Amino acid sequence: MKFIRTAEIQRKFHRVRSNRIFEFVVIGIIIFSALVIGAKTYSIPPGLVNFIHLLDWFITLFFVTEISIRFLGEKNKIDFFKQGWNVFDTLIVMISLIPVQDSELAVIGRLIRIFRVLRMVSVIPEMRLLLNSLLLALPQLGYIVGLMFIIFYIYAAVGSTFFAVINPELWGDISISLLTLFRVMTFEDWTDVMYETMDIYPLSWFYYLSFIFFTAFAFLNMVIGVVVNVLNEESSKIRKEEKRDGDQIHLHDMNRKIEELKELIAGLQAYREQPDHGPGKVAGRDTVPAGDRPNM
Repeated sequence: MKFIRTAEIQRKFHRVRSNRIFEFVVIGIIIFSALVIGAKTYSIPPGLVNFIHLLDWFITLFFVTEISIRFLGEKNKIDFFKQGWNVFDTLIVMISLIPVQDSELAVIGRLIRIFRVLRMVSVIPEMRLLLNSLLLALPQLGYIVGLMFIIFYIYAAVGSTFFAVINPELWGDISISLLTLFRVMTFEDWTDVMYETMDIYPLSWFYYLSFIFFTAFAFLNMVIGVVVNVLNEESSKIRKEEKRDGDQIHLHDMNRKIEELKELIAGLQAYREQPDHGPGKVAGRDTVPAGDRPNM
């Protein structure tokens, strides 16, 4: 009975945490928490500061309750901590409970509360999918960044060699040239830099246009392509897992219904095999047809 009661409680908490209204409330509180953090950056009256402090504690207690509901709604409690986002949420919420007001750790406490906004990623599956895809794409993006650095270095060396006498502040050495090329790649007044060198080297426009083509267009599209490819792979993987879980649930329901039918059939057979409920008898009385009874 105790196990059944515990299972019922777990199912109730699971229904609560899977409820869309509960998810929307959590998202609303996270957004409200971000607004409270932003309000603290303004110069406000002391009375309002105390009110905001109370709101902050209310938000923290709500997050503790929300984490507890999600934990109690997990069928296998160990699986709850196997997910990195659950560990992140728990750490952020637990650290927020530490009273650090007016102490040396006050700045750290404020930073921790700022990171509570990141819980929006763990609550919304679509955001979680995007961030996970970006993290999974980092190894492939590393090769693109390495190739981009090679292009940057070659162009910086060429620019420092030819343009240093024109403007030492922009092309004096290779490190400054790298910063100048980053400015060109982000289109920050890059035409001013180009026209300055074109006064001495009229064909230097090809240097800038080719660099922009490689960095701002080609490499950027490569980065987007890698991220989108990983995102599609993760989306298809999630769809397959959901389909497999749905098939398992359907199969489990079918097995449960089959077992119920077997138990019902066995019960009917046992009922028919009882002496008082055999063929021709109902509740201990003979069911002899009325025409075969002797006349009284």
